[in-house]
Amino acid sequence: MLPTSSYVTSPGKIEIPHGSVVHHEVELGVVIGKTGRDICLADAWNHVAGYALGLDLTARNLQDEAKKKGLPWSAAKGFDTFTPIGPFIPASEIPDPHNVRLWIEVAGQVRQNGLTDAMIFQIPQLIEHISSIMTLEEGDLVLTGTPKGVGPIQAGEHVVAGLEYQGQELSRIEFDAIERS
Repeated sequence: MLPTSSYVTSPGKIEIPHGSVVHHEVELGVVIGKTGRDICLADAWNHVAGYALGLDLTARNLQDEAKKKGLPWSAAKGFDTFTPIGPFIPASEIPDPHNVRLWIEVAGQVRQNGLTDAMIFQIPQLIEHISSIMTLEEGDLVLTGTPKGVGPIQAGEHVVAGLEYQGQELSRIEFDAIERS
């Protein structure tokens, strides 16, 4: 779970905590449109209102330390500004969300560029699994996975990411990475 304090909209600033090695993952976010629990695979699409371009940032060194100690590592993803997010895109604008191109540039260099057809888990599987653990509520955001190329973001770098469907750019977000004060 990501706290809402981790959300930041474009244009904005990504705060890099002192001493943290922060990695980016560009992802398709699924916006839940109808509350549900124990949602079956066949009904999953009925719970999707739309999508959003998102970045899932991780303080990788903190995550690695927690994993070594056998501790939960979700805090490594929950810092303020660690979920940069684009505007809502209605589901009708992306009839096939498993054919979306996602990309990210950091300091002018393309780091990730791939299609959602390579996701390990398809959207209905994610919704079915997550809703078997917790109730999904209207407005919840489910991040779906990331293309290869995950890498670091450092203070002073400019970050641009995009979401394209059938050759049309539907979302672009931009952020400056700054040292957290």
